[in-house]
Amino acid sequence: MVVLSNVRFGKRNEDVRTVQKALIGRGHDIPGGATGFFGEQTRNAYRAEQFAQGFRGSDADGVPGCTSLTTLGSLAGFRVDCARTPAGAGGKLALAQVTFRDPGDRSGETAMRHYAGKACELTGMDPAFGVPALATIAKRESASNHPRFRINTRDVNAHGRTAADGHPLNCSRGATQCIPTTFAAYHQKGTATTPYDVVACMCATVNYVRDRYHVNRSGSNFAARVQQADPHRDPHPY
Repeated sequence: MVVLSNVRFGKRNEDVRTVQKALIGRGHDIPGGATGFFGEQTRNAYRAEQFAQGFRGSDADGVPGCTSLTTLGSLAGFRVDCARTPAGAGGKLALAQVTFRDPGDRSGETAMRHYAGKACELTGMDPAFGVPALATIAKRESASNHPRFRINTRDVNAHGRTAADGHPLNCSRGATQCIPTTFAAYHQKGTATTPYDVVACMCATVNYVRDRYHVNRSGSNFAARVQQADPHRDPHPY
């Protein structure tokens, strides 16, 4: 088991060594070998792996995220614990606990701002920053939860066994388009177990961006860190 929070720049441990071996096995160059230290060589190799997985631009930054590390683990034969979810402590789900029933939550920008307010309350994020950020993500990712766009069956994530909703397991789902592994890892305690539930999906997104993009607890830097949350910049996958 590799713990995501152990695989960070500047750390030295066995989880880093496991990831380095996996990167080398995938054909990425780490001149110093699998030393167990996450330095510039490992970051460059991880960036190459992110490109190989289909990440582009600022998403291929050499910083392991739950999605890319879980994919690397599935290819190299190790499991990943993405347990670092500060705001949703105790809410993490096993993938088998994720459900796929669509509760038919409302759509439209007004509804998204309402749901975003609830998500901010549950995660402790300041709604002054969190509500517009989450509403912008929902608008861009799912046309504000329009039924037609609640699941993406066409991007790189659309693979895996068929889930209970009839679509590949790893498809992005819900208002803010979480894949099930990310939703499970960053699930907020007390929310629904399906990413189709807007509040649950938004809460998981808040917990994810806090970890992945170092968004602070208030969310004051949310739009600055996550381009897809900033209505003044072009849309960009997050």
